[in-house]
Amino acid sequence: MNQIIDRAVRRVGQGLFWATILLVAVPGEAAAAVPDESQFVFNTFSFLVWGALVMWMCAGFTMLESGSVRTKNASVICLKNIGLYSIAGLAFYFIGYNLMYVDVSGWIGTVTFLYGPSADELALLDGDEEAVGTVVSNGYSVMSDWFFQMVFVATAASIVSGALAERVKLWSFFAFITVLTAIIYPIVGAWTWGGGWLSERGFQDFAGSTIVHSTGGWAALAGAIVVGARRGKFRADGSVKPTPPSNVPVVTLGVFILWLGWFGFNGGSQLALGGAVDAVAMSNVLVNTNLAAAAGVMAAISTARPIFGRVDLLAGLNGAIAGLVAITAGPDLVDHYWAIIIGAVGGIVCTLGMKVMEMVKLDDVVGAVPAHLVAGVWGTLAVCITAGGNFGVQLLGVLAIGAFVFAVSLALWFLLQKTVGVRVSETVEEIGQDSAELGIEAYPEFVVMPDADDVEELKRS
Repeated sequence: MNQIIDRAVRRVGQGLFWATILLVAVPGEAAAAVPDESQFVFNTFSFLVWGALVMWMCAGFTMLESGSVRTKNASVICLKNIGLYSIAGLAFYFIGYNLMYVDVSGWIGTVTFLYGPSADELALLDGDEEAVGTVVSNGYSVMSDWFFQMVFVATAASIVSGALAERVKLWSFFAFITVLTAIIYPIVGAWTWGGGWLSERGFQDFAGSTIVHSTGGWAALAGAIVVGARRGKFRADGSVKPTPPSNVPVVTLGVFILWLGWFGFNGGSQLALGGAVDAVAMSNVLVNTNLAAAAGVMAAISTARPIFGRVDLLAGLNGAIAGLVAITAGPDLVDHYWAIIIGAVGGIVCTLGMKVMEMVKLDDVVGAVPAHLVAGVWGTLAVCITAGGNFGVQLLGVLAIGAFVFAVSLALWFLLQKTVGVRVSETVEEIGQDSAELGIEAYPEFVVMPDADDVEELKRS
């Protein structure tokens, strides 16, 4: 008798289980739509999780840069990267977000200080359940959106760090980053994502090929011009002195971390996860992001030999970044082969850009300008091919943002140069910023070998 009862209970349980599965998998019309409060939760959670993944890109930039410089400057790179992330968060909280998103008049938002939860959210936290409806109607929590936007501005700031490594003064760099994250980047964002004049004309940039990456690239280019090249990078006979990375595995791991973080960068820019449409679109975005990066790697490796005379690892690594940057303006493609084409072209123009930088004697330690600026411009214009963008509007956006960011950045670097100085002394550059400025070495157990060119110069003298 007990066995019969047990079998009956199991059958009833199995029936309830499968009935539940069927109800979830094949919902009726009344249950087809996701409830508003559930959409609010999913959207908010999406912002927070994707934002955390984008924040992790700072670790990727740190590893990429610290492995690219000589060991005597690795510790300063670590300090610069954790410092710039902190500055970006504070600057965007105090004024940047308001300039970018609050009551944008076409050119700029509200010049007010501080940002926080809405009045309805505060009422809800105080126990006012009647505020739920108003809070939910916003679609996501106010500060989840702030957090997601903040990690983007930190990414733009990270681009500047690598380009000027090994010779820029720490506090001059921090001063520039403060202005970049509090004013320059938010104004660019107000023109575009904030609903300003470029947005009104139909400018398209899904996740920031120009808004984030070209902005950082233009700022880095201006800095490279003012700060100048590292001592001995370009020899008197015009040849380029090789400066190989101090830790190739760390550089490679940094690129992989950036690749991973880019899924949050582009996927989160769907800005919603409240239904099937958002889930499908986000899936396409992640696939296109991955395809573009892979194509960028292979295209850069393939073109490195005719350009540099060798198969170049660094070109391949920058090819991955360039492919990611290029697809960022329009990753919401449904024809995935276009992502491969866009990423491959991004890798090629980045490799060519690295060669051009050497030809014009501009020193960019990690290749930030070719990977972020050049590939960002290409990706923004490629939207016209794949996503219905207007070429005139896209070109206008590229030129307007480039002119604004480069001009303001150049003026700011010159101002810093005339006041506090932007470049470390020759002595500091020779012994390394780690020992001279921090009194610490990144690898104290290693023996630092003298530079071959310095040894030859000493022999001649």
